[in-house]
Amino acid sequence: MKLKIKNLSFVTGGPFVSVMNHHDADDRDIKPGDRILIRKNGKKIISVVDISDDGRIKKGEIGLFDEVLNYLNTEKGDVDVTLAKRLKSLGFIRKKLEGKRLSKKELFEIVRDINANNLNEVELTYFVSACYSQGLNMREIEDLTDAIVRSGSRLNLRRDIIVDKHCSGGISGNRTTMIVVPIIASLGIIIPKTSSRAISSPAGTSDTMEALASVSFDVKEIKRIVQKTNGCMVWGGAVDLASADDKMIKVRHPLSLDPEGLLLASIMAKKKAVGATHILIDIPYGRGSKFNTKKQAFSLKKKFLEISNVLGIEMKVVLTDGRQPVGNGIGPNLEAKDVLKVLMGDGPDDLRDKAIFMSTEILKMLHIKNARKIVIDCLNSGVAYNKMKEIIKAQRGDIFLPEQLEVGRFKKNIYSTRKGRVKELNNKNVSKVARVAGAPLDKTAGLYLYKKLNDTVKSGDLLFTVYSSSSKRLDYALDIIKERNPYVIG
Repeated sequence: MKLKIKNLSFVTGGPFVSVMNHHDADDRDIKPGDRILIRKNGKKIISVVDISDDGRIKKGEIGLFDEVLNYLNTEKGDVDVTLAKRLKSLGFIRKKLEGKRLSKKELFEIVRDINANNLNEVELTYFVSACYSQGLNMREIEDLTDAIVRSGSRLNLRRDIIVDKHCSGGISGNRTTMIVVPIIASLGIIIPKTSSRAISSPAGTSDTMEALASVSFDVKEIKRIVQKTNGCMVWGGAVDLASADDKMIKVRHPLSLDPEGLLLASIMAKKKAVGATHILIDIPYGRGSKFNTKKQAFSLKKKFLEISNVLGIEMKVVLTDGRQPVGNGIGPNLEAKDVLKVLMGDGPDDLRDKAIFMSTEILKMLHIKNARKIVIDCLNSGVAYNKMKEIIKAQRGDIFLPEQLEVGRFKKNIYSTRKGRVKELNNKNVSKVARVAGAPLDKTAGLYLYKKLNDTVKSGDLLFTVYSSSSKRLDYALDIIKERNPYVIG
């Protein structure tokens, strides 16, 4: 069936979508949600179809969204339309939902359809949910990692040593990457850092770096930045590096789903895609973090090491204290302020100390002597800060000072109602309050913490400040604080 193109001038942000007139659909027994095969100029795509009966799409027309038009490289003319065969990957997703194990071939088929935008968000959510509820065994994780890497582009830097680092997450304010990258890069070591946006936290590395510079670049631009500065901090979702993973992250975000199997595959696929030869993994654990016990953290460590061995990557995994946030600022701009202050010789001691520790561990992996002294000298001399400014400029940024970063114009100070010590500073509650206040989408929103674990507190002492660009969101955050105050004083 030939149908005339109607440009709908709409963006789906993901799956290929088209709209048919109900008469044309009835003639071919096509139902809403079915998939159709669209051909033009030697190209073909599979699109999810919706049906129009309100006259906006006339008989003989087909409404196409921007993603379809861009892929077909056309805006007018006719297209050939037929009913597409049922995707094999849907059967494999159902198989996973039933608790069965998937083969390498089946996982590759699912990833292929994710990359081709053949799966809609509901179907992709089913796959993520199946991985969450049924889990992935080590063979599935390895095969999924391989499938994600092979289906996307790679950053071919052609260097013998390429360093990367990653944190398993769950700790608010843990922006060590933005200090470690300029330290390592200033020493002439290549460290291309691709990161995801926040899934369950008030800010990811990409969200925070975006407060200072652009993070969306293609592979060619990333290579240019790294060749110029030795490092970068970019968003993986903006480039075809492990792109299937970023599509899964998009559907994991609303429900804050972070299944272990997908976490492992996600991290390792991104590292392999940038050509990493040496990786440092940070797994924070402790009450209120993603991993409550050392046993859980150690189990994940073993799995990381097993996968790195399969992929031929040298890896070191460190278990760190995750009982409370790292740094004082929580939320993109507030965290970026902390980072710049540390690089300028000030800032929160815990963030500085952890960044020094992580950088030192990387140098030790590379068998560099006097590692800790070298790292501290980089910070104290301003060399790391100057490298950060280089990277910001290379990424089209122009913010280099903490005072250039705005905070939400609506704020509320929260004071202690009793004296004692800080017995608990709950990561999950900190994250919840900051996200309700608007972070990470509102870069000015978040919390600023004034007290940490075991600090002495008097009645009336300032514990933290909540910021938001919306008075309503600030009110919602204050309601959450009444139910789930991050601080326990005793």
